[in-house]
Amino acid sequence: MHEEISISVEQTSDAKVLIISVAARLAGMHPQTLRQYDRLGLVQPGRAGGGGRRYSERDVALLREVQKLSQEEGVNLAGIKRIIGLEQLVGDLQQRVHELEQELTEAYTRIAQLENPYGRGDLVRQERPSTALVVWRPRRASDR
Repeated sequence: MHEEISISVEQTSDAKVLIISVAARLAGMHPQTLRQYDRLGLVQPGRAGGGGRRYSERDVALLREVQKLSQEEGVNLAGIKRIIGLEQLVGDLQQRVHELEQELTEAYTRIAQLENPYGRGDLVRQERPSTALVVWRPRRASDR
């Protein structure tokens, strides 16, 4: 009578709403394991008003990753903690690179505006575009 529940990692939420027994069941672990991982700093659950742990779907996905690294890859908990920390650092750095790229794009746009204050490449500023045609005829030597 147990219902299968699955969480897609791509659609995970950061809302800390799952109590420890539900999170443990979703992660395929014993609640005591989740308490131990909390003490070791592998996963940081939120806290309810009464002090009970609350987990998000993202926490459950992380717990599954910890279990995979531990059981399938043979990584010890200290190594897993280091891996998680480095992955978070990489994510933070990627976000910062994205922010800096946006700032650089804005700076280039601003430089282009300052180099060309009229915006259209006109030598003389016009209030509105003109459709006038200017015809240039070189002077003949006899007209001088």
